[in-house]
Amino acid sequence: MNENTFNRIKERLDSLKKLPGIAEKSISNVMEEKGFSRRDFLKWAGAMTAMLSLPASFTPLVAQAAEVSDRLPVVWLHMAECTGCSESLIRTDTPTIDDLIFNYINLEYHETIMAAAGWQAEENLRSAREKFAGRYILCVEGGIPTKMDGSFLTLGPHAEKGMDVLKETANKAAAIISVGTCSSFGGIQAAAPNPTGAKGVDKVINKPVINVPGCPPSAKNIVGTILNVILFGELPAVDNFNRPKFAYGLRIHDLCERRGHFDAGEFVEDFGDNAAENGFCLYKVGCKGPYTFNNCSRERFNQHTSWPVQAGHGCIGCSEPDFWDTMAPYEEPLADKKFASISADATADKIGTTILTVAGVAIAAHAALSAIKNPKE
Repeated sequence: MNENTFNRIKERLDSLKKLPGIAEKSISNVMEEKGFSRRDFLKWAGAMTAMLSLPASFTPLVAQAAEVSDRLPVVWLHMAECTGCSESLIRTDTPTIDDLIFNYINLEYHETIMAAAGWQAEENLRSAREKFAGRYILCVEGGIPTKMDGSFLTLGPHAEKGMDVLKETANKAAAIISVGTCSSFGGIQAAAPNPTGAKGVDKVINKPVINVPGCPPSAKNIVGTILNVILFGELPAVDNFNRPKFAYGLRIHDLCERRGHFDAGEFVEDFGDNAAENGFCLYKVGCKGPYTFNNCSRERFNQHTSWPVQAGHGCIGCSEPDFWDTMAPYEEPLADKKFASISADATADKIGTTILTVAGVAIAAHAALSAIKNPKE
């Protein structure tokens, strides 16, 4: 990042500061009420700067971006989903700064948490689309049914098709974010045989979409994506599945605290055995960490306290496309998946640190697995 980038971001933030705040309370006031000091806020901004792969000198800009986040309204649509992504993010009794920014950012329309209902809710959405056209950030939760011309999902008393509501709202959005695996890739609705023809948002509209998958995704990944839009006025760099690289650039396996046991050939054979008690690698009981790109092992959940692998269950690959079909069964290794002509799993009991290190195939070989043999058989 050079001085030109720094100055470009600063100019953008200065222009946003001139816009009127939309929320009733500023982010700064809300954090103060919740007991967060300015020092706490700057520490968070520093951590977020690092997560966004920005130089430390950009920390003041990230802090400013958070403070002006209420200038950009958010419209949140619910499509075919369980509302789990929203519920996970708003249900907290000891909020972090991420939660506060997410919860107190100006949500112009969000069916789960807004007080309005019926005609008033519909009016709120229509008003937001018109009043903030070209300015609002659209977040979409849920897959988009497309069969029968989208008739499998209708909304409101006029039975508007979800697909039509999405297209109309996306048309006037400044940025579009698919929140969760359902809106990113179709989710469980798109699992075989996919009777409703559910698809991810980016397969339905003709505008750039940033995918923030996970079942659910972390608050940091959502807030980080929104901050990137505020900072740069554009979507972040993405991988081949339109996921932001700052969050999905590495495999779960790369930063897993059990990685050392994997390299040493130390695996849990059955849940509850001595190896499980000692925190050995969960690969042989189904962990999909070597195939899954996300930052769960670094950012974690529940106020950064834990994540599934730390709690004792393997990753199920929920941030990957079609994981309901391709990653199942979740408590068994991908023994019948032919990713390559080699049979790396067949030697999982025999390999250790030396073989993996010298051959340089700790991930390469194990991302092409075909058959694990249980030594008890």
